[in-house]
Amino acid sequence: METPDAPTRAPERVLLHMPVDIRSLSLAVLAVIGSVFMLNWASAVFIPLMLGLTLSYALAPFVNRLERMLIPRPLGAALLMLTLVSGLGWSAYSLSDDASLFVESLPEAAQTIHHAVRSKLYQPETAMDKMQKAATQLEQAAKENNASPSETSRGVTRVQIERPQFNLKDFLLTNTPGLLAGVGQMTVVLFITFFLLASGSSFRRKLVKLAGPTFTQKKITVQALDEITEQIQHYLLVQLFISVVVGVVTGLSFWAIGLAHAVVWGILTCLLNFIPYIGSLIVTGGAALVGFVQFGSVDMALLVAAISLLVHTLSGNLLTPWLTSRTSQMNPVIVFVGVLAFGWLWGVWGLLLGMPALLMVKVVCDRVDDLKPIGELLGQ
Repeated sequence: METPDAPTRAPERVLLHMPVDIRSLSLAVLAVIGSVFMLNWASAVFIPLMLGLTLSYALAPFVNRLERMLIPRPLGAALLMLTLVSGLGWSAYSLSDDASLFVESLPEAAQTIHHAVRSKLYQPETAMDKMQKAATQLEQAAKENNASPSETSRGVTRVQIERPQFNLKDFLLTNTPGLLAGVGQMTVVLFITFFLLASGSSFRRKLVKLAGPTFTQKKITVQALDEITEQIQHYLLVQLFISVVVGVVTGLSFWAIGLAHAVVWGILTCLLNFIPYIGSLIVTGGAALVGFVQFGSVDMALLVAAISLLVHTLSGNLLTPWLTSRTSQMNPVIVFVGVLAFGWLWGVWGLLLGMPALLMVKVVCDRVDDLKPIGELLGQ
């Protein structure tokens, strides 16, 4: 028999132990959103900084070799930067004529493509339309023959309007402010690169001091900096070699089939190959359009596109994995999404700097216990 005054026992609460704290996750999401906003808002600062940092990683081995030859590090960095700028300037000047002709041919190419697409949209002329057009021309010719000389002399003057040709010099003059801004940004990048190269290991020592008071924290920081340097240098060296090979093979192949401005296409292929995935698509599409305009044949356009795709496929599936087998490879899906994200943040420069930035993030995440899952996600 139950007593009415007996206390009722409260049901036992079941606690679910979550592996992730909701508050920490919310703070992490807010931190990511704030970081993305900051990267986008301060892109004018971060882009030159990242470019200078990437160039310093690429040029550091040469400055180190000059330093071992008893050349002071600031002097070696200045000589290397001067040689690099002079070489780029001489290359641009020697190829300026071909580049000018290539740019001047773009409006004509666009007009040809426009007429070709427009002719495909409309129905072809039937036999009745051709007969009617011929009858109209015969009637017009008969009227002109029957007309008196006075009437002919008093005819209406025919005026033909020709579109002015594209002039590269006029284009550069009209876009002088934008060009000056670009030159200013490149100057900032060169100065950042020079200061990083001239400073040597002093910047690394300061980062190690900021890592923490314990020996373990400093050791992890040194290992992370060494791995970042090694992976970025290896990535840039591999990309440079592959880009040169792909550019030379593409240029020679286009020259063999008779495509105009093959040298310019080779250089464009070499430069755009530094942009993962998207650079090859730009070269393939652009070369196919130019091939269609030049040869007037869809088969030749497909041949040009097939050559470009074949070269990029062989380099991406055979040459690149073989050369990057010693380093930790990135997940292709994450690389593609990351490059697109940086392209959305920083435009063309983001597409170029996306891969080095992802390499830095992965190395840091692999060294921090709380961020190791992100490093596993970025890895292959």
